[in-house]
Amino acid sequence: MLNETKTHEITVDVVILTIKNGSLQVLLVKRTNEPFKDKWAIPGGYVRLSENLDQAALRVLKERTNVDNIYLEQLYTFGDPLRHPNARVITCAYFALVRSEDIQIVSTPELGWHKVSDLPPLAFDHKEIIEYSLKRTRERLEICPVAYQLLNEKFTLTEMQKAYELIMDKKLDKRNFRKRVADLNYIEKTDKIDKTGSKRGAALYKFNENAYRKAPKFKL
Repeated sequence: MLNETKTHEITVDVVILTIKNGSLQVLLVKRTNEPFKDKWAIPGGYVRLSENLDQAALRVLKERTNVDNIYLEQLYTFGDPLRHPNARVITCAYFALVRSEDIQIVSTPELGWHKVSDLPPLAFDHKEIIEYSLKRTRERLEICPVAYQLLNEKFTLTEMQKAYELIMDKKLDKRNFRKRVADLNYIEKTDKIDKTGSKRGAALYKFNENAYRKAPKFKL
């Protein structure tokens, strides 16, 4: 039974999603202390008295993963009284979509990327937090081009479609997808060719943020 007289603690947890090796992946750390010792978890930690939530999230991310200089968005506050087995802990979750090339992570037995589709057993309610971040990302995908945060500055239409499919967790018709992309004035074809897939190569495109801000919302 929880001690009703004890004050609550506040933590931050940070969900970082990227596309790596053809799959949507999340950054996890292995816990070294109880509770849930040796279980995988979202990078997180306690909020200091001198910090606001954003500052705490950025500090924790730097301390636990050596990652900084990325944009974090506040996701949701999780406050189930039983989410922590030994204390009353409320966590404010953050999430970020990042290009894998922008984060240089050296995988170790205690830190690494994991496929969202094949997660290991997680500590606390971190599976629920990851699922909520995916739900939020899918909702935002219908009103703004968040997928481009996962793509290189220049990308092929195949890579763009793959990003949408990984986020939405479903296959999309190639012909219909490309037809609708052609109607988006903020997806610009460049004069560059990606020749890694075939001798002929594939045209490279880029996202024009200024054009997007002037364009009506468009759902793919």
